[in-house]
Amino acid sequence: MRLLSGFLVGLIFGVGIAVSGMINPAKVLNFFDIAGTWDPSLIFVMGGALVTTFIGYRVVLRRDAPLVEPTFQLPTSRDIDTGLIGGSAVFGIGWGIAGFCPGAAVPALGSGQWEVAVFVAALLAGLWTARMIKNRHSGKGALA
Repeated sequence: MRLLSGFLVGLIFGVGIAVSGMINPAKVLNFFDIAGTWDPSLIFVMGGALVTTFIGYRVVLRRDAPLVEPTFQLPTSRDIDTGLIGGSAVFGIGWGIAGFCPGAAVPALGSGQWEVAVFVAALLAGLWTARMIKNRHSGKGALA
């Protein structure tokens, strides 16, 4: 049931990203081009996501537990540290350069564009590198 629910949620997300046009990097890059071919549609996509999340959290968290897990897994830390700031900066710079965020790049793999595959490969390499750096600083082994 857990695998099926994860698949369905991912499928709905992927279809939503595709329908909104957010798998097209030009659409995202045009949002950042305020002085040129500015396209404000990303604001509406983000606004819709925020409203849905705001309502969804209030509805779901009234339950004692999720449907397919014994407990909710919510973040407990509210610390703003260098890792959070650095990761946010790298995420934003990468999004601005490539026109893809990780959430849109995975569904965009189905488009067959080689640029998407290169972005996802770079994303995975970046995740692996960040994990290696974090593990070295925390004293854990390379595969922890």
